[in-house]
Amino acid sequence: MQANMEKNAGTDVLIPPPMGMNEDEDFASMLEASLKGSNGRGGELKENEVVRGTVVQVTKDYVVVDIGYKSEGQVALNEFNGPDGHAHVKAGDAVDVLLESRENDTGMVVLSKEKADKMRIWDEISAACERDEIVEGIIVGRVKGGLSVDIGVKAFLPGSQVDLRPIRNLDKMIGEKFKFKVIKFNKKRGNIVLSRRVLLEKERESLKSGTLSKLAEGAVLTGVVKNLTDYGAFIDLGGIDGLLHITDMSWGRVQHPSEMLNVGDEMKVIVLKFDAATERVSLGLKQIQQDPWLVAGELFPPGTPVAGKVVSLTDYGAFIELQPGVEGLVHVSEMSWTKRVKHPSKVLNVGDLVKAVVLDVDAKAKRISLGMKQAEANPWTLLEDKYPIGSVIKGQVRNVTDFGLFVGVEDGIDGLVHVSDISWTQRVKHPGEMFKKGDEVEAVVLNIDVENERFSLGIKQLAQDPWTTLTERHPVGVRLKGKVTKVTDFGVFVELEPGIEGLVHVSELRDERVEHPKDVCKEGDELDVKVLDIDANERKVSLSVKAALHEGEDYREYMKSQPGSGKASMADVFNKFSKK
Repeated sequence: MQANMEKNAGTDVLIPPPMGMNEDEDFASMLEASLKGSNGRGGELKENEVVRGTVVQVTKDYVVVDIGYKSEGQVALNEFNGPDGHAHVKAGDAVDVLLESRENDTGMVVLSKEKADKMRIWDEISAACERDEIVEGIIVGRVKGGLSVDIGVKAFLPGSQVDLRPIRNLDKMIGEKFKFKVIKFNKKRGNIVLSRRVLLEKERESLKSGTLSKLAEGAVLTGVVKNLTDYGAFIDLGGIDGLLHITDMSWGRVQHPSEMLNVGDEMKVIVLKFDAATERVSLGLKQIQQDPWLVAGELFPPGTPVAGKVVSLTDYGAFIELQPGVEGLVHVSEMSWTKRVKHPSKVLNVGDLVKAVVLDVDAKAKRISLGMKQAEANPWTLLEDKYPIGSVIKGQVRNVTDFGLFVGVEDGIDGLVHVSDISWTQRVKHPGEMFKKGDEVEAVVLNIDVENERFSLGIKQLAQDPWTTLTERHPVGVRLKGKVTKVTDFGVFVELEPGIEGLVHVSELRDERVEHPKDVCKEGDELDVKVLDIDANERKVSLSVKAALHEGEDYREYMKSQPGSGKASMADVFNKFSKK
């Protein structure tokens, strides 16, 4: 192939050199000679002329042709091969051949049918160009800058002239048959440049006028998918393209147009908007069908069990497609009875098939609330039968907080031991003082609130409340020893037994007046005291040091004998203690 390329005026494309043998110049001179010389039997036969002859014999390798010369000529048999690869010729057939040489080494005329055919085709193409006619051809291969087309001879189809829009994969057109217009013809150099785009533009313009007359908002037209993009598809309506946006393809969710359409698909669309000035057309596909939300309220009333596919996940829930165009939301709080789902992706993936129950429907707002947990039995409703009040359970401490312990009862169900239910006698400031995460504990079931999903447990309830039997162990009037645990302005607290304290009021510390209890004792001191009163319900014990000192006397009489204490009573002392 020659290195130089010729520009075609008006097309701005490069024209490849002749696609033939190395004897291009010889072929061009032969072409010129055939156009100028005789093609009949009259006159002198000249070399490189096309002449008419008659087949006189067909041999294994050659066809013998009589052209009216002093000797017959021979043509290679394969030059008569048809599309099926076999030679179709017999004696008596009239054929046009090119006289290449009057005589060869054997004395026969050298003829060529193939070259004669090429010259005839060139004549036909030349005539077609003069008449502005179209030609047909088959695309046979890729060449630099475009495609090679067989129209009887090789011609060049530039990439820019293949279609109305650039085609990325030209190889897919190889082997296809099309009509073309010749836009460049050079007999001498053997160059032919074709265009398919010119014909398509002319065809498009003829269709456009007819399409424009039909275009109106609401009109339903038939079109062909011409191109796909991320945001939609361009539909050829016949000479004019319309945009079918991705949001107007389906009432359902479409991630990409290729999920529904392919280039070349024929389809009906409705005109949503048409701007005659700019010739812009907006199309719709879903609008041809009924909006499924119009009947969603009837199809999915509250309480209806449904199944669907997860189409989207958000921080607050998952969208489930119940049918094309109708989606329901499962809020994260409605995914499990027992698990605390922090994010939907922890339990679901896009594409999962799930079962749910319709909780609420607002067809006007196009909203359906779904619950996944409602499709299963609520384990909380079974707890009352499984764990009756007063039963003892064992479980691991799953969490420790300021207000109590969470103990695992079942998978996803924890019971709360409130800080006040840890010990009968100890003042527990923080549960972490006694327990840590992972500890195994026993507890008593105190209450089950199914509606609010609360399970109350108690550890101290495993043992009897020591206050209920305190009067048996320390009856009123008994004398005993105790250690001062706390000194206040109004008296001192004395520990009678682990976790149980009594109060010695400041007035019960000495016979004489005491300005402040700290003047008499301090924390850690041991005191002899006498039990004056016990209130198990209020968990209060009233003690007296003075009574212990005067154990042999009638203390009530003693109290009355004290100055200003005639009106005093044990109840007064106890009430005074209670108020403090």
